[in-house]
Amino acid sequence: MAELEESRRKLVSLKMQKNLASGMHASTPFAVNGSLSPEKPADKIMGFREIKDSIEETKILAADRLSELQDAREEILHYSEQQQDLQNELKDEKFVQSSRLYTLLSDQLQHWNAEVEQYKALTDALQTDRFLVMRREKELNLKAESADAARNIIDNADSRIEELELQLQKCIIERNDLEIKMEEAIQDAGRNDIKAEFRVMASALSKEMGMMEAQLNRWKETAHEAISLREEAQTLKDVLSDKTNQGKRLAEECAEQIVEIKSLKGLIEKLQKEKLELQIFLDMYGQEGYDNRDVMEIREAENRAHSQAEVLKNALDEHSLELRVKAANEAEAACQERLSVAEAEIAELRAKLDASERDVLELKEAIKSKDLESEAYISEIETIGQAYEDMQTQNQHLLQQMTERDDYNIKLVSESVKTKQAQSFFLTEKQTLARQLEQVNSSIKSVKMRIAHSEEQMKVCLTEAIKSTQEDRHFMISLETAKWELADAEKELKWLKSAVTSSDKDYEQVQRKVDEFQVKLDKERSQRKKLEEELMELNSMVAELTSETGETAIQKLQDEIKNCKNILKCGVCFDRPKEVVIVKCYHLFCNPCIQRNLEIRHRKCPGCGTAFGQNDVRFVNI
Repeated sequence: MAELEESRRKLVSLKMQKNLASGMHASTPFAVNGSLSPEKPADKIMGFREIKDSIEETKILAADRLSELQDAREEILHYSEQQQDLQNELKDEKFVQSSRLYTLLSDQLQHWNAEVEQYKALTDALQTDRFLVMRREKELNLKAESADAARNIIDNADSRIEELELQLQKCIIERNDLEIKMEEAIQDAGRNDIKAEFRVMASALSKEMGMMEAQLNRWKETAHEAISLREEAQTLKDVLSDKTNQGKRLAEECAEQIVEIKSLKGLIEKLQKEKLELQIFLDMYGQEGYDNRDVMEIREAENRAHSQAEVLKNALDEHSLELRVKAANEAEAACQERLSVAEAEIAELRAKLDASERDVLELKEAIKSKDLESEAYISEIETIGQAYEDMQTQNQHLLQQMTERDDYNIKLVSESVKTKQAQSFFLTEKQTLARQLEQVNSSIKSVKMRIAHSEEQMKVCLTEAIKSTQEDRHFMISLETAKWELADAEKELKWLKSAVTSSDKDYEQVQRKVDEFQVKLDKERSQRKKLEEELMELNSMVAELTSETGETAIQKLQDEIKNCKNILKCGVCFDRPKEVVIVKCYHLFCNPCIQRNLEIRHRKCPGCGTAFGQNDVRFVNI
């Protein structure tokens, strides 16, 4: 286009010179005093020859320009056909559906729809699992309430034991009063043997009461130890729950790290897909660029730029991915260390729990042995009671002998009868107390059985609670993963929709560009017609100029030819023709001058001073 414009300018200048020459030729016959200096015929012949040569050169140039215009027209027609084919392909729905991008997008849509259905099924299954977990939690709450009821029963048994202890103390006080009365009666009676027997019986009873008190104290100590062991077990359970919570937190952190790694992989896939799409678009639009440079050099430059861009993108992606993968690996290592520490602490706590359970079992065995001892003591008390009854019978015989021997001791006998009645009353009370003790022991045994049963239930509840917590944790993790994957699927669906809209926009832009190229083609055709008309006019003008014989016109044409030759010569040395063009500013010079300038470090155009390089220099045929 630049060469066509230059040729057009030259033709316009020749037309102006022709008009000036015709005006000068018309004014020459009326010159004053005939002062025109005639030239030599040889010079005129040489001038005509030069004019003919220049006219022939201009004709050759015009023929070259016509051939170039025809080639350009053929290329434009070829490009218009390609453009029409592209338009038809873009308008054809079958081509769009069979294109690579459309197939990729449709496959991705089908894949994501299938994944969405899978996640919906997973959420339904997780909801059913959630209902089961809620039912198990309700069952565990009911079991905990039953354990609380067992604890209340144990507390009631403790209060009953305290009441029995108070009754025992009252009995001891009454026994002491009876001993005092018996001692007074014995002193009044003056019977040393009866006193000795009563003293022996009182000492035996006091010893038995002391043994009973010691046994009660032992039972109290065992009860306190059992309560302390229960408190320790509760504290260990709390510590276990804390450690399980820490393990859950660490597992959640690991899950978050895994989710981040998945998101990084998704980003990598997205970048690769964008890269493929960009390559496709570059291949589509790479054929539309037009430059005055050669096509092979442009393609080589484009390939170099593509390779450099791919290398830079790969380097950036690898660097960012390495950093992220390193961070993720470090986070995973830290989480694994925390998990190992938590597992070690949980193992220690479990060992402590096992030790506490062993202690509880030992205490239970000790309680059982104490129960056996209490039963043995009760049997001994019964034997002592039988011996005491035998002694009572002996006392009755002695009292009868005393009544027969001494009438004086009638009062003592009456008092002894009263004492015997009191003793029988106390014996009945003692029997009732023994029965109450047996009932208490039986209630204690039943309470112990209930405690053991409740402890077993508590163990079962604990195992079920641990299982339920693990299931809840897996359920929550699966829910979170499902949510993340659903969010990723929604994001990718949005991205696919945006990609479809962007492809539609690109299609519209391509259509707009096609329309613009069509308009440009029409403009170039109109310009070409104008140039052909101007060439016809110039040819007619040249023919007219050859027919004219005015000396002034010939001189002006010679000057014009000299100017044209000067224009075609280099602007630096003014000796050699122009052979090379600088692409950045499109100024023409000879090859030696430009080579001389390229040898300099600071390469600048001699005409405008713009910097250029070795690749910006191109050879031109003028």
